[in-house]
Amino acid sequence: MRITEITENKKQYLNLLLLADEQEDMIDRYLTRGRMFILTDGIVKAECVVTDEGEGVLEIKNIATHPRYQRKGYGRALIDFIIKEFAGRYKTLRVGTGESPLTLPFYEKCGFVRAFTVKNFFTDNYDHTIYEDGVQLVDMIYLERAFA
Repeated sequence: MRITEITENKKQYLNLLLLADEQEDMIDRYLTRGRMFILTDGIVKAECVVTDEGEGVLEIKNIATHPRYQRKGYGRALIDFIIKEFAGRYKTLRVGTGESPLTLPFYEKCGFVRAFTVKNFFTDNYDHTIYEDGVQLVDMIYLERAFA
């Protein structure tokens, strides 16, 4: 397993990015300013984009694992890499997600705790209704964890 930073042609991974953020113009808001990492194990299995949000906060804007390789530890490996790679440079790692029974438990198992909510984020910012595991996403739930 290898994790590599992608500095050019980030949109070549658009299909993977769209798994975690299904509207391309929303991805465009952070992709150019974000740092992108891909996890390969023979082939690309997962990706992560992080941004510096100031005041010691690094935010995961997009993290996705190809469906065929989900629940095999690749997403967790990317988060562990981010924690190790950016330790000492940031105080807090933040991630935002919908009220989903799939993603919230994943982040909580990775050591994140709920920090705050942005009401109606998905309904106000996306041009279509978004569902995950049968649940309509309305509010953005932000979770945080301290860097070690």
